[in-house]
Amino acid sequence: MKAANTPKGLLDTICVGHGNLDAIGSFARKQLGKAAKRVFIISNRTVFKLYGEAVEDSLRRSGFVTATALIGDGEKYKTLASAEKALAAMAAARIERTDAVLSLGGGVVGDLGGFAAGIYLRGIRHIQMPTTLLSMVDSSVGGKTGVNASFGKNTVGVFHPAAGVFADVACLETLPEREFVAGGCEMVKHAAISGKAALKRTKQYFSQRTEADQGELLAELVRENIAFKAKIVDQDPYEDIQRSDPRSRKILNFGHTLAHALEKVTDYRYFRHGEAVGYGILYAAELSKKLAICPGRDVELLYDVVRSVGHLPTLAGIEPRQVFEAFQFDKKNISGSLQMILLRGIGRPVILSGDKIPPKTAFSTLEEFLKLQK
Repeated sequence: MKAANTPKGLLDTICVGHGNLDAIGSFARKQLGKAAKRVFIISNRTVFKLYGEAVEDSLRRSGFVTATALIGDGEKYKTLASAEKALAAMAAARIERTDAVLSLGGGVVGDLGGFAAGIYLRGIRHIQMPTTLLSMVDSSVGGKTGVNASFGKNTVGVFHPAAGVFADVACLETLPEREFVAGGCEMVKHAAISGKAALKRTKQYFSQRTEADQGELLAELVRENIAFKAKIVDQDPYEDIQRSDPRSRKILNFGHTLAHALEKVTDYRYFRHGEAVGYGILYAAELSKKLAICPGRDVELLYDVVRSVGHLPTLAGIEPRQVFEAFQFDKKNISGSLQMILLRGIGRPVILSGDKIPPKTAFSTLEEFLKLQK
């Protein structure tokens, strides 16, 4: 029998639309079944003020009793302390094994909400309701949940695939520009490891996104991104550490080695995650070129597409040695060796272990890259 939160058949548990917010209640009932009585909403004040009432009304119309916990807004609140507060509120609301958590918000809310659902009563069901572009195309899909710790980003967590993912791209109309750019960089990541056709469609959208009536086009692009990630996750749901083939789930970490290091050395307060990924994509491409495995024209193409997404924060003041040392905390370290996802070309990801990447080359490339981005 298939487990309730199995990562298999992901596309059957995902709904993406434009202006479909009122349908969350019926979607949740379909995914959770008749036995579920309560839905515990985890959100933050900003998002809940915008959409909380509509979401609660829809859930109640479908027969659910709701309760809510609001966490702080931002990466610095993705902590064990915040998770414990949410767990205590869930217990106070008498959430049972047949009930569910609904995460209403961006990646921080989704990661923490999924983590809380994964460990409460040894695991209850979780519905992701992402309201940022980044969380729609990335963190809401695949079941990775967790919180940050003093020793690294997402270093405390569990695999807990959502019972359903519900996205209304109309929610993105209230999204600040920086958050939209951050999500766009994650879309570029997917396109870079998917192929030039996806990269072309991504650039086409961002080149014309300020034009009217782009909602359906964006919804389709979000669906495409989710479908790509779901296909990878379906055949490697728990990121098998032994795999190093081009379809391993590890390839979804393209751009994340530098991204996580940048976030760590700036105490998770300077970059949006997707912004750091944007820089991580370009550094990985530059390192691939330096190792003579990726054509220069593909590297230039990536620069062109990332620029089309929008402006990234300056790297001025970022110390190369500090960033390089932060690589050691990366979750892709296996048996003491850092695995990096690089490119043999657009749509051709490759996983290389540390013994195939000379440290001097990685560091000199980093120095040159940071200098050029200032």
